[in-house]
Amino acid sequence: MKKLILCSCFLLVTMTHSSQNISGLELLNKAINYHDPNNKWPSFNGQLSITSEIPERTSRYSAIEINLPNEFFQVITKRDSISTQMTVDKNHCAFALNNSKIISEEDTEKYNLNCKRANLYKNYYTYLYGLPMKLKDVGTNIHPKVEKKTFKGKDYLVLKVSYDESVGNDIWYFYFDPKTYAMEIYRFYKTDNNGNQKNDSGEYILLTEEKLINGIKMPKNRAWFYNKNDKLLGVDILN
Repeated sequence: MKKLILCSCFLLVTMTHSSQNISGLELLNKAINYHDPNNKWPSFNGQLSITSEIPERTSRYSAIEINLPNEFFQVITKRDSISTQMTVDKNHCAFALNNSKIISEEDTEKYNLNCKRANLYKNYYTYLYGLPMKLKDVGTNIHPKVEKKTFKGKDYLVLKVSYDESVGNDIWYFYFDPKTYAMEIYRFYKTDNNGNQKNDSGEYILLTEEKLINGIKMPKNRAWFYNKNDKLLGVDILN
């Protein structure tokens, strides 16, 4: 699994209460059973259409293809009059700018059309839209203790997740509905040089509504906020 370079989840407005009589792994399994009851994710082969609304900027439209069995990923992004295409087919990368594969060195650099960026997008979209199933990946550390927290007046079961150093350094918290086990919020925090959580860092994401994609319940709307000041970064809408 590639090193995750991701922005993610939420704000310290929660109050910690008593622990639950459920382990972290049990909670994760219940959440996966809710979102992917027929175990479709390992063989996922489908398309996602996403509109990203960002304050004070024009919207961005992304057409994404993910084929996990064939190790294929493609994202075509359009904003204003510019269209970029990044493809990762196993270990091979390919690019296009405004539907042309002939790209100048200047434009290649300007639009970050390189394998590192393409794999970043591959990891980013596969991770976020593969949650909570992706929490079963090698290098993911599920903390055994489940906490009960309240966010915006609603109680949640909260799963803490950290990663092996080869995967990523962020600390993540996933909030699940205590009755249905639907994933409704997640947040991440950065860590300092000693691996300690920096509570003024990172972001949180509020998930609303759901869309059924290839038998998997995926969040339709993802609203991103800074942990430190609740500032809205943007909203990703699954069309």
